Amino acid sequence: MQQQEALKILIADDNDSDRMILQTIVRRQGHHVITAVDGQDAVELFIKESPQIVLLDALMPRKDGFEAAKEIKELAGEELVPIIFLTSLTDAESLVKCLDAGGDDFLSKPYNRIILQAKINAFNRMRLMHQTLQEQRDQIAENNEHLLQEQEVAKTVFDNVAHMGCMHAKNIKHLLSPLSVFNGDVLLACQKPSGSMHVLLGDFTGHGLPAAIGAMPLAEIFYGMSNKGFAMTDVLREMNQKLKQILPTGFFCCACMIDIDFNADEMQVWIGGLPDCLLVRNNGEVVKVKSNHLPLGVLASERFGVETYKFDMSSGDRFYMWSDGIIESRNVEGEMFGEERLNAVVQGCKNRDRLFSAIHQGVVSFIGEGERDDDLTMVEVQMMPQNELGLDEAHLSASALVGPKDWSFCYELRGQTLKEFNPLPLMLHMTMEVPGLRPHSGSIYTVFAELFSNALEHGVMGLDSSLKRSPEGFARYYAERAAKLDKLDKDWVRFYLDHKPEGVGGVITIRIEDSGPGFDHTIYARKKLADNDGYSGRGIPLLMTMCKNVAFNDSGNSVSAEYHWHPEN
Repeated sequence: MQQQEALKILIADDNDSDRMILQTIVRRQGHHVITAVDGQDAVELFIKESPQIVLLDALMPRKDGFEAAKEIKELAGEELVPIIFLTSLTDAESLVKCLDAGGDDFLSKPYNRIILQAKINAFNRMRLMHQTLQEQRDQIAENNEHLLQEQEVAKTVFDNVAHMGCMHAKNIKHLLSPLSVFNGDVLLACQKPSGSMHVLLGDFTGHGLPAAIGAMPLAEIFYGMSNKGFAMTDVLREMNQKLKQILPTGFFCCACMIDIDFNADEMQVWIGGLPDCLLVRNNGEVVKVKSNHLPLGVLASERFGVETYKFDMSSGDRFYMWSDGIIESRNVEGEMFGEERLNAVVQGCKNRDRLFSAIHQGVVSFIGEGERDDDLTMVEVQMMPQNELGLDEAHLSASALVGPKDWSFCYELRGQTLKEFNPLPLMLHMTMEVPGLRPHSGSIYTVFAELFSNALEHGVMGLDSSLKRSPEGFARYYAERAAKLDKLDKDWVRFYLDHKPEGVGGVITIRIEDSGPGFDHTIYARKKLADNDGYSGRGIPLLMTMCKNVAFNDSGNSVSAEYHWHPEN
């Protein structure tokens, strides 16, 4: 027979003979015995000796067993100290009273040695099991606390990475209601140097910290490339490649990303794996935009697709995207909110200014007292004039590095590169290394874009800008552009950049040359920006309002412009 653990057992009985008999039986079973003559004595000895099991007579002087049991249970707290009542009572009501007072079992007089031993052994197993459960509970609580601390640290790092965004812009409404401190849903928004805006909603696999392991590199790539003026398709390619590289098998990011251009009144949309998005026109029309790609991090770079939907936008048009937590929210009966209910809310809300809150309230009301099982994330992006966005330069990140202040370089792009590479983000990135210059990135990007466009489209390819005076002309212009771009061979465009410090600011001289025959630039000396009809010929007059000393060579295939900047400008 296996040797039982020796226990410390408290016996409380006011009858001397009963107490002596019970004490003898228990000691012969190998346990250490403490005896008390009444309930008050039992409570005091429990405090002093901390016994593991208590055998307690029900009827005793000074303090009966019922009161003593209640006090002992209260003193034991979360620790399980089994109490076995010793009683000659036989009626059911009295026995129930023993259990209600805190007793775990009872033993009838006269005492049976075998039954007593069995009950002591059984309650000792129960006591040890309770002790194990408490230790496991405490370990789980400690691990959970560490996990929450790790999530808080991760969230702080992520917030610091994402702080440069423009989610506070007046055309954006958003909801991010996570199940955990740091979840798998991300919302990112960034205004590009050109003035357009990138917005991304991502939903990583799962929940909590494992679901968010890709959020920080995703945000870093998104903001780093968007701030430098990269196209949305380039940003998507880079994010997909990074996530494919770092995420384990089975982890990916369902996402929707848009590029909304406030000057051209256009929007591009890329969707990979998220529920259908909605474009709600100001005139009441609702356009469903379906996912047309796999999520980020699934396909290798050579198979990853960046084809986008393109929409003309009018002021007041709104685009809605959401994670599957919105569509798959469940009520207490287990029913999903679903696309049908979502569409009903959209169709039923006639005031478009209240549509975002109507969708949110519709989901919350539907869930009711039900338990959420996913993050709730959604965003509304509205088309409006760029000057009404409420953005300043404060959302642009500033580099802590001490960059070069006095430098110059030349960069030449030849035919094959001109076909497939946009040099403007690279030019802007190198220029922005000048300390204090980043708030001027939008203006400098515009100068780069106008000079490069003129050099490539008019200087090298000889396109006629007057075609852009009508919608039909626009279509013809870009058809000719695509055809001529494909035929480039020995053509070239050169950038000459020079920066010199001037006081607390500086001067950037930008000269661009091309291999074209040139053009008659003298007409621009007589024209002003406001004199132009439509978009034809706006480039050079626009530069003259932003830069000093805009100058051409004799043939017109080289133009230079000086941009003077000051930290307070």
